[in-house]
Amino acid sequence: MRKINVCYLPIGVGTFHLESAQKLFEASKTLLNEIDESILCPDEMLLSIDLLKSFLESNQPDLVIVQNITFANSAYMTEILKYTKADVLLWTLREPVIDGGRLRLNSLTGAFSAGYAFKHIRNQHIQYVFGMPTEIDVKKTILEVVEVAKLKYELKQTNLLVIGDTPQGFGFGRANDVELMKTFGVNLMTIESRELTQKAKALALEEAKEASDEAHQKMVNLEKTLKKNKDDFVRLYQVYKDFIVNNNIKAVASRCWPDFFTDYGTPVCGVLGLLNDQKIAAACEADAYGALSMFIGGELSKEPTFLGDPVSLDEKDNTITFWHCGTAACSLARADLGATTGVHPNRKIGPTMEFGLKPSKEASLFRIGKKTDGSFRFFIAEAEILDKPQQFLGTSVVVKVKQPVKPMITNMVKEGWEPHFVVLYKDVVNKLKILAEMLNIEIVQY
Repeated sequence: MRKINVCYLPIGVGTFHLESAQKLFEASKTLLNEIDESILCPDEMLLSIDLLKSFLESNQPDLVIVQNITFANSAYMTEILKYTKADVLLWTLREPVIDGGRLRLNSLTGAFSAGYAFKHIRNQHIQYVFGMPTEIDVKKTILEVVEVAKLKYELKQTNLLVIGDTPQGFGFGRANDVELMKTFGVNLMTIESRELTQKAKALALEEAKEASDEAHQKMVNLEKTLKKNKDDFVRLYQVYKDFIVNNNIKAVASRCWPDFFTDYGTPVCGVLGLLNDQKIAAACEADAYGALSMFIGGELSKEPTFLGDPVSLDEKDNTITFWHCGTAACSLARADLGATTGVHPNRKIGPTMEFGLKPSKEASLFRIGKKTDGSFRFFIAEAEILDKPQQFLGTSVVVKVKQPVKPMITNMVKEGWEPHFVVLYKDVVNKLKILAEMLNIEIVQY
C-alpha cells in the first residue's frame, strides 16, 4: 500500500494583508517540514477555490491541515469535504498585529466558517489548533495529530491473529472480523492453537536455536526450568515467531489455559512475554480487543505494554494493582531482579515470567471496550507506575491513578468494563483521545 499523504492547505483570499500572510505561510511550511518532511505543501498560498481544487486533485490526502492563512468563507471547507474523506486538522493563526489599524488576516472568523461547514456536512470530529507556527503548543498538537493519523492509516494494514478461542466465560475478548474492519480497518486472522502446538512438537530442537538463544539471553534462571518444558517452550516460541513473520502479524491474542497445560504440557505465557518484548502485542486468554489495545498503546508510546487484571486496590496510596500469570515483556522487569523465570502460580508448570514491573512517572491506562449496544468505547486514564516489588506470583504492577481509587473502581465495575486493561509506559492520553475522535469512538476518561 502507498504511504499516508498529509496535505497542508493554506486557504484564504487576496483582499487581506498578503505580506503578513506570506511570512506566516513560509513559517508554517518550515514548521511542518520539521515535523515530517513528507507533508505535502503547495508552492503558493491557496487564495482561490480553483487553486485549492487543483492542489487537492494532484494528491490523495488522508489528513488535511487546513489553515486559514487569511479569512476564507465556508465554501473552501465545503470543497475540501466534497473532494476527500480525509481527517481534518483546522489551524487558526493569531492576528499578527493589533494596533487599531487594518485587520491583517482575520483567520479566526475563517475558522468559524470552516468549523460551521464541517459540522453540518460530516458526522465526525474535527481537530483544532490555535496559534502561531513558533508556539510550542501548536507544534505539539500538529505532531500528535499527524502521529495518530499515521496510526489510523497503519491500522488498515494491520493483521491481528487470534490463536484458538476464548475460554468459557471470557467472551468479552472475542472479536468479530467485520466489526474490526469497519471500525478500525484491522484484518482479523484466526488459527486453531493445536495447529501451532503440533508444529512445535514436530520441530527439531536445533531448528529452534534462534528462539533458544534469545530466551536464555533475556529470561533470568530459564536454565532452572525442567528440560522438557524448556525445550517445548523454545520450540513453541520459534513456531509462533515464524508464523508471525510469515504472515505479517502485528498483534496476537492467544488461547492459553487449559490447552497448553493439558494438551501441550508447557504454558504459552513465556512465549507471549518474549513477543511483547519484541513489540509484537501479545495478549493471553484470546483477548482480541486486549491485543488491539496493546498494539495501539505500543505504537503511541513506543514501548512494550502490559495487559493485566485489576486485582487489588489501596485507598491510602490511591493505587490499583494489575496482575497476570506471567506474560510481561522482559524489558519491563524491575532492575533489581530482572526478568525472572518461574512456574505458573496455579498449574506449577513453567516457564512463565515472574517479576514486578519497573516504575514510570508517566503512564496511561487504556482499553478498547464494547457497550451493551455493540458499539466501541475507549477507557483512558492518566497514571503513574510506582516503584513497588512483585505483589503476587506472576507479573504485577502498581499503578497510581488521578481520581479517588475506590469510587473509580466502583464506577468501572458498574459501567461494565472488561477485566483486562493495558498499562502504557508513557502519557499518551491526548493521543488516544485524538484517535478515538478520528475513529468516531466514545471516550470515557477517568
